[in-house]
Amino acid sequence: MSHDDSLERARDWWRSAIIDIEPGAIRPRGYPIEQLVGRIGYAEMLWLMLRGELPERGAAALLEAALVAAVDHGPQAPSIAIARMTVAAGNGLNGAVGAGIAALGDTHGGAGQQCMELYQDIAARQAQGGLALEAAVAEGLAAWRAAHGKHVPGFGHRFHPVDPRSPRLLALVDAAVEEGVVSGRFAAIGRAVEAALAGAGKRKPVPMNIDGATAVIFCELGFPAPLGRGLFLLSRGVGILAHAWEQMQEGTRIKGPTPPDFLYRYTGPAKRDFVE
Repeated sequence: MSHDDSLERARDWWRSAIIDIEPGAIRPRGYPIEQLVGRIGYAEMLWLMLRGELPERGAAALLEAALVAAVDHGPQAPSIAIARMTVAAGNGLNGAVGAGIAALGDTHGGAGQQCMELYQDIAARQAQGGLALEAAVAEGLAAWRAAHGKHVPGFGHRFHPVDPRSPRLLALVDAAVEEGVVSGRFAAIGRAVEAALAGAGKRKPVPMNIDGATAVIFCELGFPAPLGRGLFLLSRGVGILAHAWEQMQEGTRIKGPTPPDFLYRYTGPAKRDFVE
């Protein structure tokens, strides 16, 4: 193998369409970084890196609204609590933020992606089967429950009777529809799912929560469902960092999940002695 062939093989080992660098130059998606700094915001940069092109201003504003809304939900959230306990165990910010992010799984952190999958399945049933919205929602909900159980991601909240973030986000989607930024198709699907759940023999409504509302936005903006989870991780990572930093300023050592005088409940065998 010639020197040139070896060099090309080495260059081909990592391929990326995301960024081009060389001495003295950094070009995300082909743009010189110095032309972007001070001219675009974080949401626009995020869009550029994930999608390859810069978004329209209205689309970037809608993405930013979703990112802002999901930043934090208090220290009782597992990801936040774990980050704070990681700091109290003597770790730095990198370890604490990493631990908090790692705690975001299918149950705590995955509902937005799951809700996007539900919405997109309903949209596909509409398009491919020629179904009316209500029929597509009924079919989609039945298929989801058959595959995953009764719980419908993106609806209901264990703490808020009505999640205060959702109406505001949906209002922003409605405004974006009027301005021609998005179609409103997934907003209609989300509201139809909410209506179907309210009429499914429930004693009280099951309103859309933050995951359902951000799923509407991410679907309206054309993001694939797995990126919905990634976007939530970036959003909640801000809250995780803030709580980890606050805990670091507090200086508490080895802070567990409950105050030390609150013991857990032991459920093992009764007291007994070891006999040789």
